[in-house]
Amino acid sequence: MSLERLAPALFVLLWSTGWIAPVYGIGHASAEIFLVVRFALAALAFAGLSLIMGARWPREPKAMLHATISGMLLHGVYLGGVWWAIFNGVPASVSGVIAALQPLMTAALAPWLVRERLSLVQITGLVLGLVGILIALSPSMAGVTAETFSAQGLPILINVGAMVGAVLGTLYQKRYLQVGDLRTIGTFQYLGAFLVVAVLALIVEEPHFDFSLPLMGVLLWSVFGLSMGAVGLLLYLVRRGQVARAASLIYLIPPTVAVESFLLLGEPLQPMMIIGTLIVVVGLWLAGRKTNATT
Repeated sequence: MSLERLAPALFVLLWSTGWIAPVYGIGHASAEIFLVVRFALAALAFAGLSLIMGARWPREPKAMLHATISGMLLHGVYLGGVWWAIFNGVPASVSGVIAALQPLMTAALAPWLVRERLSLVQITGLVLGLVGILIALSPSMAGVTAETFSAQGLPILINVGAMVGAVLGTLYQKRYLQVGDLRTIGTFQYLGAFLVVAVLALIVEEPHFDFSLPLMGVLLWSVFGLSMGAVGLLLYLVRRGQVARAASLIYLIPPTVAVESFLLLGEPLQPMMIIGTLIVVVGLWLAGRKTNATT
């Protein structure tokens, strides 16, 4: 089978491991310090790739600024929140379901921000997706009290807040980064992400990074498997005009993360989690359908 056929599914499989990798880093580093190192290496890797391949660098300061701001939101706020949440007790499978908020929120905001009209089917998908997420989260939120909120509820809320950053970053990029080489844009995006997590590392937690073998493995995978590999596949899809195929597979991420969490991390597949995830999948599929808009 050709890479052209495999690329969309392979992109989803690679991207889904972004919720598994943080678990292997717990105890070896603080979340934000790990991301400081990861984003610095990713920026250097993208810069080196751009130089080797002769990519065109943006010349206007405004273009550099837009790329940096989009990276702050897409990678800095988003991954900074997700990694902190997982490091502080949110199961990878639960975080994977919360990730479905990104396309759902983007679709929900589209009528106001980019003047896209939603069909009745898409609206139904948004409602189903939200219901599914609430069902999937119910076991994690059960028994949360005012006394236990900071330990149980706050990490989930931070995870949800991180999705808001991803939504804003996606919309910002669609508006201000329609042109330019994605390799050089990636360099500035990871520089922006580096700035965000560097500040968070000074405020949120005590720095820790033990340079252990497991941590180095997670770091290498995060930089080259996720930041470079997954993005490299995305670049390939862009050149082949298959971004829509990758977008259509995004609804597979929550169940993929849930299965990977079960197989690799031993996280139980609770009935409410399974039911909620399936409802989210259906909701995402409906929300992504192109049908006649409602009046």
